Amino acid sequence: MTDPIYLDYAATTPVDPRVLGVMMPYFNASFGNPSSVHRYGQRAEAALDSARETVASVLHCRPEEIIFTSCGSESDNLALRGAMMIGLKNNRPWLLTSRTEHHAVSKTAEQLEKYYGVQVEWLPVDARGAVTPDAMRHAVCDGTALASVMLANNEIGTINPIAELAAICHEHGILFHTDAVQAAAYLDVDVTKLGVDMLSLGSHKFYGPKGVGALYVKKGTQLLPHTTGGGQEFGLRAGTQNVPYIVGFAEALRLTAQEREERVAHVQPLRDQIIGRVLEEIPDSQLTGHPENRLPNHASFVFKDVDGNLLLQLLDAAGFACSSGSACKTGNPEPSEVITALGLSRDWALGSLRITLGKDSTPEQTDSFLSTLPSLVEKTRHLSATDH
Repeated sequence: MTDPIYLDYAATTPVDPRVLGVMMPYFNASFGNPSSVHRYGQRAEAALDSARETVASVLHCRPEEIIFTSCGSESDNLALRGAMMIGLKNNRPWLLTSRTEHHAVSKTAEQLEKYYGVQVEWLPVDARGAVTPDAMRHAVCDGTALASVMLANNEIGTINPIAELAAICHEHGILFHTDAVQAAAYLDVDVTKLGVDMLSLGSHKFYGPKGVGALYVKKGTQLLPHTTGGGQEFGLRAGTQNVPYIVGFAEALRLTAQEREERVAHVQPLRDQIIGRVLEEIPDSQLTGHPENRLPNHASFVFKDVDGNLLLQLLDAAGFACSSGSACKTGNPEPSEVITALGLSRDWALGSLRITLGKDSTPEQTDSFLSTLPSLVEKTRHLSATDH
């Protein structure tokens, strides 16, 4: 069997060897606790400070505005829970977000509404999965504390007009958070250009280690910490910092910013080839997300009368790792909230497929994939029809 081909870089990425190299000393030689006073602690604290400065330089913010967390999901939770607890105290109970958000946002919003008295307004999206400025203008009110809209969608690749949405919110004194976890690998995350109050990142989406993330919190933004203790991370996230992972996170983000144009130039033609050939060669296929205003490494589709989970299994057996927007629940597959929000009927929505490329993807890999996919879609349709 030939080596399997990985086409699921939106799910996670391998750690860059250069990133691993800078991490290694902090597992043993420089193992100190950054809160300790002695030289071991000072060395760890210096590494932590340097990493914070590196991340701040990429985001164009102050080092003290960077809060290190365990992942993008925790960053999203800290932003939503922290801001809405203050909002409730100030009699501003409304939270604006959409059903196309990552579950770290949407499920957090649902829990805040169910158990804490937060009022959630679900912003509609257009047919491409974007939150429009008009939708935001229609939703804002004096009782709104926070709006959270992702920079780029993880399932369909659509990029949202974050700067415009944030500006509308700020006109009404509303905080604005963006989940940039999927976007940071290929888009500029300059917070001054985006105009956001909070921004979430997760290291493993751009060749850093799993288990570390960050939240940008604009100075003056009030948050209630959801983890209390020793007061680390400026009192917003207690717990001894994971120094080796934070060092790796910072190096991965630095390299991503430094090499962004080169990486975009590499993946975008491959993405365009996939989109063009799939739509041309596979009957009853449809691109999901915006055709142009989308992540440069991201191609996503729905196929009519196809079981997306079965298609993934056949692709995996053929040596291709991809993902789908549908989640199988005990033999009863349901379309994801993102696909459903696009207004697609069930016979289309169940057949979703996401192909995401990375800096190590090659034209030979995409050619191999494109020569295999049409027959597997046809086989899946046949098997699905037989089952029914």
